[in-house]
This record gives sequence, C-alpha cells and structure tokens, in this order.
Amino acid sequence: MKCSYACNSPEHQIARRQFLGSLVGGTGLVVGGLGAMAIPAATSKLAKDQKRVLVIYMAGGLSQFESWDPKPKKETGGPFRAISTAVPGTHICELLPLTSVHMDKLALIRSINTRNGDHDVGRHQLTRGRNREPGVKLPHLGAVCAKSMVSSDNSLPGYIRIPGGGRGNDAAYLGPQYASIGANGAPLKNSVRPESITEIADLRRNDFRRNVNAHFARRRRTAETNVYTGSFQQARELMRNRELFDVSKETEKDHDRYGRDAHGGNFGQHCLLARRLLENGITFVQVEHSNYDTHNDNFNFHLEQLGEFDRAFAALIQDLHDRGMLESTLVVVMSEFGRTPKINQNYGRDHFGNAWSMCMAGCRVHPGAVIGKTNDTGTAVVDREVDHGDLFHTYLAAVGLDSTDSFHVDGREIPMADPAKSAIDELLI
Repeated sequence: MKCSYACNSPEHQIARRQFLGSLVGGTGLVVGGLGAMAIPAATSKLAKDQKRVLVIYMAGGLSQFESWDPKPKKETGGPFRAISTAVPGTHICELLPLTSVHMDKLALIRSINTRNGDHDVGRHQLTRGRNREPGVKLPHLGAVCAKSMVSSDNSLPGYIRIPGGGRGNDAAYLGPQYASIGANGAPLKNSVRPESITEIADLRRNDFRRNVNAHFARRRRTAETNVYTGSFQQARELMRNRELFDVSKETEKDHDRYGRDAHGGNFGQHCLLARRLLENGITFVQVEHSNYDTHNDNFNFHLEQLGEFDRAFAALIQDLHDRGMLESTLVVVMSEFGRTPKINQNYGRDHFGNAWSMCMAGCRVHPGAVIGKTNDTGTAVVDREVDHGDLFHTYLAAVGLDSTDSFHVDGREIPMADPAKSAIDELLI
C-alpha cells in the first residue's frame, strides 16, 4: 500500500517501505566508542531485581481511534468496531484482536493532552519529558535509564535502538557512554578480528597498548582519555559477544510467531531481537514501527500497520509474561501524538495532540487499569488529563527510580524529570 503525506515533514519524503528498507539494509554498528558486552557467564542469568524498559515507538502518530480509544458509531469513529478484551468493560479497536487477549496484563492512558501537533516536538516531549528550550539539550529516556539503572558491574550497553546503526547523539549532559547503539538483528559489522592478524599477535598488541595507556594515565590522565580507553576495552568485549545481536539464533518457531518481514518493515523480527536483548541483560531497548502519519487513507493504512504490530506485540507480551520478565520489564507503547477526530477529505486523520492514548505494562504498572477518559466523540479529555511531563515521571517511578531526584553535572543539579509535574499515582501499584 502506498500512502501520501500532507505535512511535508522530512521523514515523509520517501515511501514507508523504502524508509524501513533503508534502515534494515543500512550500515552496522560502529565499533569505536561502543558500550561493552559482558562475558557470557555474566549475562546467563539476570539479577532477580534487575529492571528493564522496552519502548515501542509508533512513529508518525498512531490513531487512538483505530487502537486504544475507539469511538464506534460516532461521526469521528471511522469504520472499525470496538471489541471486548480480557478485562471486562474495556474495549479496544478490532484491529488489535491478539493484543485484546492480553489486556489483563496491560494498562491504558486515554487522557493525554500535549498541546502539540509537530512531529519533532512531540518526539522530544514523549522521550525527554519536557518541552524544547533554545540551547538546552536533554537526554533521551533510554540514556536516563542507562545512567540510573545499569549496575557498575554490568558491561553491557545500556540503551539499544532498533532498527539503526552506529551510536546515537541522544545522551546530552549524561555523556556519550549512555547514548544509544543501533542494531538490526545481525552480528555487528567490523566486530571480527582480521584474518591477517593472528590471535597471538593480537594479544601482544593489546598487552603493549594497555602498558602504554597505563604509563600515560599515571602522568596525564583526563576524563577524555578515560572515555577513549574505556571505549576501546568495551569494543573488544563487544567483539567477543557479537552474537547477542544475531536474531537468527532464535528458534524457527519464534521467527514464525513474531512474523517474518511481511511488508518489508521487519517489525516482528525487531521485536524478537528486543526480547533476546532484554533477557540477556540489556537495560533499555527501543523498537520503532513506522509510519503512522496517515493524512491519506488512514483506515487501510492502519489495517496494514496494526496487523504487523498486533502479531508481534502480542507474542512479545506473552513471552515476557511466560518467562517471568514482565514483572520487572516496563513496556511503553508511545507515539508523538494522536490523530484528529475529524476525518479529512482524503479519508485521513491529521495531527492531534489534545486528546489521545497510549499503552503501558509491567513493573509497577497496574494491569488492566484504564486511566482517564475522552468525550463520546474523542474531541477532548474529560477526566484525568495528563501530559508528557506526567508520563515521564511515571516511566521512572514504574521501574523504582525516584523521579524527583537530580543528576549532578559539573557541580549543578539537573532534575531527572520536570519538577512541575508528577507521576500518575493511580496507574502504579
């Protein structure tokens, strides 16, 4: 299916499948500066109290009407029905039949008002918890979690984004060691020792390098040299554990359950990779599914998109639950905003940040909860309005962090989350 976009944002200059295909076929991770992998023995079993975070980012603006807050038989509702779920009285759109079975493990927030309809601003709001300010860079939620939740003895990278390549620039003042690393499901490129260098020669080279580094550090050690030395050591550990990122190591049955690249997006395989990473000690994983910016042909497009999402997401939630991981893994299905109640002349929905929904699960999130409410036509929030600042506090509180705490950076205290906002307490156990 081909969809044209009306908002002319940069991500819409190429077709959906071309966009996703370019990500899947892009370059692998850059080895320099990567966070290290732990040895297999260190990652064979997760600590009982270790918390993890999985974000599924529905890029472009998922329609709440065609997902979490349907309004059937209303002029704004569109053609799809609302279906019952595992929670009596809670209904979601019929495009999510597999997800509906797991509603007793999930929670919905149906009263989000971010007062924004811009893609870039919305992404910043939902992943940083605050509005943009000129000259101010804030860390992504993944960097915050990597900094706050990864134990000092865990040499695994703290924040992985799927799909992608290289290291991101999304940690701001927390430092590059907490920035994201991109992965696509294959062993990392440039992570194998060249055949022209023997193992013995490689060991001798690295012994020499360590001695020289130690001699230098005794005289002129700086923060910059520490980062460089640490990155080099981490890259070597990453080379020894390159297969952690190889989704082909999973069973054929699991590949089938999650979905095999039905439309070029590879979302099912990306979710399977996310499970593999989470159960092997990665703290924060973000999987992106694109593109929901349906200014044209909204209904057919969501029919296709949510078919991909529903299959993989339901399999992932079931696996996290069956493996005992859901109670320690926060799952957040977010987008930058929702879609307009009004259906435009092209059978599309436009950007709408004033009354939309998202889904959460795991950790301290109350299973089966529904927070907030919109009116009968979905044009406005009528109960328990929340915004991105409240959501960011909630993410942190759900994994046991004190969201009112601060980072200490160069003698300054910088709040983790917006001090003017607070967590959605009734959502948390």
